[in-house]
Amino acid sequence: MKALVIGGTGPTGHLIVNGLIRRGYTVAMLHTGRHELDEIPPTVEHIHTDPFSDSALRDALGDRTFDLTVAAYGRLRRIAEIMVGRTGRFISIGGVPAYRGYMNAAVFDPIGLPVPIAEDAPIVEIEEEDAKGWRVAQTETVVFKHHPTATHFRYPFLYGPYQIAPREWAVVRRILDGRRVIIVPEDGLTLNHACHVANAAHALLLAVDHPEAAAGQIYNVGDSQVLTLRQWIEIVAKALEADLELVSMPWQFAVSARPLISQPWTSHRVLDLTKLRTHLGYRDVVAPAEGLAQTARWLRDHPLERGGADEKILQDPFDYAAEDALIAAWLKACASMPEVKFAREPGYTATYSGPGGKPRAAKWS
Repeated sequence: MKALVIGGTGPTGHLIVNGLIRRGYTVAMLHTGRHELDEIPPTVEHIHTDPFSDSALRDALGDRTFDLTVAAYGRLRRIAEIMVGRTGRFISIGGVPAYRGYMNAAVFDPIGLPVPIAEDAPIVEIEEEDAKGWRVAQTETVVFKHHPTATHFRYPFLYGPYQIAPREWAVVRRILDGRRVIIVPEDGLTLNHACHVANAAHALLLAVDHPEAAAGQIYNVGDSQVLTLRQWIEIVAKALEADLELVSMPWQFAVSARPLISQPWTSHRVLDLTKLRTHLGYRDVVAPAEGLAQTARWLRDHPLERGGADEKILQDPFDYAAEDALIAAWLKACASMPEVKFAREPGYTATYSGPGGKPRAAKWS
C-alpha cells in the first residue's frame, strides 16, 4: 500500500507518517524541504516541491498514484483537485474556524459560540462576517466536491513539539524571564478547546483504520478534557517548577492577556467530540495535563527566538513594565472600593453544600 503525505514536517506530520508505516504503508512525503525532522525514518521518500504551486505539484507527482493521500499542508482546494484520479482515499486537515461564530462570536445574540459545537452546526456562509472562516468553509466544500468519500478533520489549537507560534510560549517565556506574576481575565475561567499533537494524529489515523465509517465524514478533533485558561497556566507553571501568581481583572482591563485568549471575547469555544468517539472509537492517547506539561518543558528546552517570526505571530510584546503598572493600578482600584453592606448577605442558594455554603440545621443521628 502506498501513501502520500503532503506536508509532514508540521506538529502532527511525523506522528502521522510513522503511524502509516506501522500500518504497513510505504510512505512518500511531499514538502518544501526547508524543514527535516529526525523522527522521520530514512525509508520515507521525500518529494521536495512547493505544495502551494499547481504546476510544481503536478510536475513533482507526474503520473504516480497512491492508495491514500493525507493533505496536511498546502493549498488544499488545489491539492484536492489535482489528486482526483491519483488516490484511492483522500484525508484532509482543516480547522474549526469553519464554524459560524468561532472567529466572530458577536454574530450570536447573546454573544458567544454555542457550547459545545457539533459538526452539523452552521458554517460561515457570509464572507463579510469572517473572511478567514468563510475561506475555510469553502475549502471543505471543494474537498468533498472532488472526493465525495473523503474524510476531513477540523483541528483546534494544537500544542506539543514543533507547533508554530505556540500559545504556551506566552507563559513559558515569562517564567524563563523570571516573572512570577501573570494577568488573566475573569479569573481565567475561559474554556478554549485544544488538542495535543499526538491526540490529533491519533484521531486521523483512526480514520485510516476505519475507512467505511470515516468515508464522506467531517470530524471535530480535540482533547477529551477542556482545561480552563487558569488550569492551563497553572499546569505550565508547575511543569517548570515555578510559583506564578495569577492576577485576575475584568477583560476590558486585562490587555496583556489578549494573546492567551486569542479572541476579543472571553466566551468559550468547546467542540462536541461525540461523533469522533462513536464513529471511530477515539480516546486520548495523551492526557491533556501530561501533554501540556511535556509541551512546557519542550519549549523551555527549545525556546522561540526572542522577537523572531514565530514570537511575532503571538502579538505579545512581553512589556513587563506596562504589566506591572497595570497590576498596581488595578490593586489600587480594588483597595479603594468601599465596603457595601447588605441587609441580608446574599448566599449561594440552599442547594449549594460546598465550602462557604449554609451548614445543615440538623445532623444525622
